[in-house]
Amino acid sequence: MALNFLSHEVSDLCLGKPPLKSLPKSATVGEALSALKKCGESYLSVWNCDHNSPEKAPVSDSGECICIGKVCMVDIVCYLCREENILSPASALKSPLSDLLPKLPGLVRHVERHCSLLEALDLILEGAQNLIVPIQSKRKKLQKNNSILNSTHSNYLEFCCLTQEDIIRFFLNCIGIFSPIPALSIASLGIIRTDILAVGYHDSALSAVDSIALALSEQTSVAVISPDGTLIGEISPSTLAACDETIAPAIIALSAGELMAYIDCGGPPEDLVRTLKLRLREGNLEGMLEILGEFSNSSSFSSSSEEDDSSVESLPEIRRYSRTRSYSARMIRRSEAIVCHPGSSIVAVMIQALAHRVNYVWVIEDDDNLVGIVTFSDVLKVFREHLQSSE
Repeated sequence: MALNFLSHEVSDLCLGKPPLKSLPKSATVGEALSALKKCGESYLSVWNCDHNSPEKAPVSDSGECICIGKVCMVDIVCYLCREENILSPASALKSPLSDLLPKLPGLVRHVERHCSLLEALDLILEGAQNLIVPIQSKRKKLQKNNSILNSTHSNYLEFCCLTQEDIIRFFLNCIGIFSPIPALSIASLGIIRTDILAVGYHDSALSAVDSIALALSEQTSVAVISPDGTLIGEISPSTLAACDETIAPAIIALSAGELMAYIDCGGPPEDLVRTLKLRLREGNLEGMLEILGEFSNSSSFSSSSEEDDSSVESLPEIRRYSRTRSYSARMIRRSEAIVCHPGSSIVAVMIQALAHRVNYVWVIEDDDNLVGIVTFSDVLKVFREHLQSSE
């Protein structure tokens, strides 16, 4: 049965996968922001069709363009929260999209449809986060489209993206061939990582921006902990990805705990809205107030601790920070952390992570003290070793 499993190709995992929506490398950060909000996708792939670019590398014969990365709302939010962009977010939106892309090579890899599942697994364990696979050849001539968005590249090809989640889901459907591993605990398998990203509950959310960006790159999250090490919640890139650019001012002006409450309520609570506007005005962060849509009212703001009624009346405008009007319905989950215990089985952790559409599960003791984290990458290494012993 293991040999039959190893005969699978990546095309088997592409069934039903939608084609990638893409942006050219020449786009700006603002154009990427508009495209994300317009299409409703959680991310967009970024493509380079400049044949003289040093980023061009030999890939498959599927096309001349190459995917060089992907961009999501978290990339844009973290970019707006950089020190050099806080005072002038409008200027930051005019920056080239390439400024958002990670500089690490190999995060995106092109593979052919006939690439074996084992080869794909090895690429992911080597650090590839996304495998770009051709899924369709369009025979008809492309129609003119003024939109910056596109799903078709050279030779009229469309592509899909395979991730760790796709492979984990496939493995779970074939879990019997990995016996007895599925019943073993994550502690006994030694896959609990203690090198976690964390921020204190009372710490500034802005102090966690670098950790948020790293968590996005590593496909994990940032734990929010109490002084005694208790896991309170998390600041998750997958949660922030469902917001829009108006979450940036909240990250800049609120604490980690306040940010969790700001997101969790399905719309910012009125007291936090008042606190947020007060702090932004005290910091002369007019650009961030513009992002909130509140700069036009700032001249009438009183510096006293009590805010006038006009700021409360403008609350519905601030609530547009979700990309859709039904923020809470759109969210898969919020800042509540997904947890397990050291004695949890590896298959239970897989099911838990897949159910919540995350690539990790936090590991806690019975007293809620944070022990570490288990990621899909850790799980895939265990399965790869099992398959290697079966070759």
